[in-house]
Amino acid sequence: MLRSLIVLFMILGSAGSFAQVHVDSLFEDVKFDAGGITFFKSEKVDFIRIQSTVTEDVEFAIVVYKPDKPSPILLLSHGWHQSVMPPAKDASSPYPDFLAVQVDMRGREYSTGNPDCNGLELYDFYDAYLYLIEHYREYVSDPEQVYYSGGSGGGGNGFAIIGKFPDLFCSAHISCGISDYAEWYENDEIGEFRDEMIVWIGDTPRQNSEAYRSRSGIATVGNLLTPAYIVHGETDIRVPVTHSRKFVEAARTLQKQAEYLELENVGTRSHWGRITPEQERQKEEFGKRALTRHPVPKLPAKGELIVAGYIVTKHFSVFMDSIDSVGKIKYNLEKREISFLKGSGKVIWK
Repeated sequence: MLRSLIVLFMILGSAGSFAQVHVDSLFEDVKFDAGGITFFKSEKVDFIRIQSTVTEDVEFAIVVYKPDKPSPILLLSHGWHQSVMPPAKDASSPYPDFLAVQVDMRGREYSTGNPDCNGLELYDFYDAYLYLIEHYREYVSDPEQVYYSGGSGGGGNGFAIIGKFPDLFCSAHISCGISDYAEWYENDEIGEFRDEMIVWIGDTPRQNSEAYRSRSGIATVGNLLTPAYIVHGETDIRVPVTHSRKFVEAARTLQKQAEYLELENVGTRSHWGRITPEQERQKEEFGKRALTRHPVPKLPAKGELIVAGYIVTKHFSVFMDSIDSVGKIKYNLEKREISFLKGSGKVIWK
């Protein structure tokens, strides 16, 4: 209950007290009303806030690390209870071979709006991508070379985002992620995450199982065009390894590309508890391989797709009547036709 009250206070505060900040001129510092946070642009890194294109009153923070030469784009997600870390103005990029962008999800410390657990907060990553190719063109080698990386809560974002944006990412590196939020809710014995799920999703799984399914990557495995590189510790307590195992099994059954590294006897209440130096080396090498250059995914000319709340491709977008619903469409790119096989919603051709 206490955690729920804290989260509600955070949400109400984020919706009502944050200043609307736009940073447009290079090297300009702008004060952030709540807590005196300063957004800035510098030679190496920018810490700014940008506007959502799907929610009028939402602005979210991004940290943009600029590479020394034009590079692929890497979108990075933070953990469940976290926000982005404001960088120092002279901070070096943790991913120097990328235009690397950390996205502060809506309703978190540096952003307005309300968290919604893989709902429209994942569209904010797409908005960040669109912002980059418009405002950081000189740092982008190829706007179609886009990659994703996230762990824990960010891993759960990863499982869902590659199903909601099937032809956007060339590869995705997903660590100890949640693939089924209803299962995670039921197995959260101490209520560490359950309270937020009730607030952010709006109900329990028993009250609205469809809302939990629409946020779970396991529901959209059939959409996958992105190679998924998944790593998990065998004995992880906070996010059980079954989340990765089930996703990988479903992907391989459908002949989707899923590389999997499971680390034996690794995981306590810390995801990587008991990891050995050799296992750490394996994990690092796996991550590097995940983020090497991959082909650009291509949506087949026709087919069927699961729509978990919404789906965005390079050809069209589909939004269900409710973000909490899961539908199914049949599409034909040549004829520019889309029909709903399950549910109803809005279709937008590009």
